[in-house]
Amino acid sequence: MIKEITASQLKSWQDQNTSFQLIDIREEEEIAVGTIGGISIPMDQIIKRRSELRRDIPVVIHCNSGKRSRAVVYTLVTKYEMNNIYSLCGGIQSYAQEVNPQVLHAY
Repeated sequence: MIKEITASQLKSWQDQNTSFQLIDIREEEEIAVGTIGGISIPMDQIIKRRSELRRDIPVVIHCNSGKRSRAVVYTLVTKYEMNNIYSLCGGIQSYAQEVNPQVLHAY
């Protein structure tokens, strides 16, 4: 039920200029540690701000480790029938390990 995308797949989408929307659900202090871009919508605001999420292209939601983004994706899919939503597997930590360690400058 929950669609996931790996860090490598996300990098491939970026390299191929695939249309997608990236949403970072981490808190401001976490984003200050590093970012892979995207729109900041903290987890506690994502449901009430769901109208900001595109429905015409894939939407990738990420957090630090992937746990919060999986929960958000589950809710968006099951309660709001948003079937174009993906969770970044392993979050920004995975992206830093697999793609670019420079995205997290404090670690």
